[in-house]
Amino acid sequence: MMQQEWPGTDDFGPREAMEYDVVIVGAGPSGLSAAIRLKQLAQRQGQDFSVCVLEKGSEAGAHILSGAVMDPVALTELVPDWQAKGAPVSVAVSEDRFLFLCEKSASKTPGWMLPEVLHNKGNYVVSLANLVRWLAQQAEELGVDIFPGFAAAEVLYDETGAVKGVATGNMGVGRDGKPTDAFQPGMELHARYTLFAEGARGHLGRQVIARFGLDKGRDPQSYAIGIKEIWKVKPSVHQPGLVVHTAGWPLDAGTYGGSFMYHMDNHEVAVGFTLGLGYRNPYMSPFGEFQRYKTHPAIRRFLEGGERIAYGARVIAAGGIQALPEVVFPGGALVGCDAGFMNGGRLKGIHTAIKSGMLAADALCDALSEGRSRDVLLAYPDGFRRSWLYDELVRVRNFKPWMGKNLYWGTLMFGIDQVIFRGRAPWTLHRKKADHEYLLPASVCKPIDYPKPDGKLTFDIPSSVYLSGTMHEENQPVHLVLRDREAPLNVNWPVYAGPESRYCPAGVYEYLQDADGKVRLQINAANCMHCKTCDVKDPGQNIIWMAPEGGGGPNYPDM
Repeated sequence: MMQQEWPGTDDFGPREAMEYDVVIVGAGPSGLSAAIRLKQLAQRQGQDFSVCVLEKGSEAGAHILSGAVMDPVALTELVPDWQAKGAPVSVAVSEDRFLFLCEKSASKTPGWMLPEVLHNKGNYVVSLANLVRWLAQQAEELGVDIFPGFAAAEVLYDETGAVKGVATGNMGVGRDGKPTDAFQPGMELHARYTLFAEGARGHLGRQVIARFGLDKGRDPQSYAIGIKEIWKVKPSVHQPGLVVHTAGWPLDAGTYGGSFMYHMDNHEVAVGFTLGLGYRNPYMSPFGEFQRYKTHPAIRRFLEGGERIAYGARVIAAGGIQALPEVVFPGGALVGCDAGFMNGGRLKGIHTAIKSGMLAADALCDALSEGRSRDVLLAYPDGFRRSWLYDELVRVRNFKPWMGKNLYWGTLMFGIDQVIFRGRAPWTLHRKKADHEYLLPASVCKPIDYPKPDGKLTFDIPSSVYLSGTMHEENQPVHLVLRDREAPLNVNWPVYAGPESRYCPAGVYEYLQDADGKVRLQINAANCMHCKTCDVKDPGQNIIWMAPEGGGGPNYPDM
């Protein structure tokens, strides 16, 4: 079953193995926080546990992208003196604005009308990529081994069926699948416990969820794509700490999504757009909607005369606690967005990711101290249910279901949920379909005409991908695998008008017409920013995102 669902790796002979107490896949906020917390607890007890963190990006932070406004509560629990230690968290939120947009106008929601969860007093505008780099330094100072540029490509299981670690991908394999002169075999990393902290739609996390049935009885996970740019703006319009969120135009009331604009320091502004991947019209382009959004008078006034300096995209796991799978299994656990701990109602996920890593580390420390290995860390979900994180997620559990129904009806009902019931409404809404199941045939949808980019405020995809720093070794197997090679031309093109050519924010998928008039799908895998949108939205779930060679992909500076 597993070989049918996820392609295996070719056998290039035996691999060397390294032994650790804990192996963590992904140097994001959850994985690094778990490593830091575990080392802190071990020191307090006079013990030493070996911890390894694998990161597929060229460095910690290279693949990290988030808005981001951060609640410092979990960071303060993890590193109480983070300010003295120079954490890159310095721009306090100075003002909140929530706007409802029509095409030419904007209505500001009075602060007293906003639910408490949408207030940002005491929070900070941050670059998550830079925060992750700082967390990596803290982890290394505690003795954690961090290996950037090594992609975990395979889950390893012991004779009992428990997870015993992971294997990194082979390097120097040609596009034809054969070793080149630069070939280096992957390495096996064995552990008493393995944590998966890959971020939303984690490649290995998905396999573990399927193998152990961790999502049985849970809602299908719901995703959104987040597209972000960083601009250097004119000093006259820069307001450090200003936080602007919008809903409405350019989306219709029945399409879930919204935007953010966060004023950082150094006259830089993070501007982004999120679109729920349960959208119905196959002609919709998340990238195109983002570019249109920037032309709104309430937004363009901040950006005109400025310079765009960075671009990126990433899917967001936003299904809420109803879609949270079981987080433990024999031999390990899921943390952060690999499980889906984001708080969609607060539009935040950094503090939840950090806290989930800490909770997993608490359970790990107890297990390792007791000499246990590769069992089920039941103390982790037990600790979660007793924590403020559980309470926080329960209170906003109806946010995505309400807002996914209709912008105005959903806003009213979520407001009632939060203001009147304080998040304790006597009902819990559920979703029954996965995002890809909502896509309608092109024949019943209206094509969308996106304006030509002007190169000043709006841009094309190639120039955008260039700003992401995305690079891959060209001569390697394509990491975007089609289960059925004929499906794009037999289904996606005739039924859905080739939606992958529009939902990908990096121009990876192109339908081209040959001289004889025959249509073919071209996959430009070197453009891939690892956002995972294709893995989520393909209508037949025909595209599998596999890990390419380590070190490839985007190289985000301050995202």
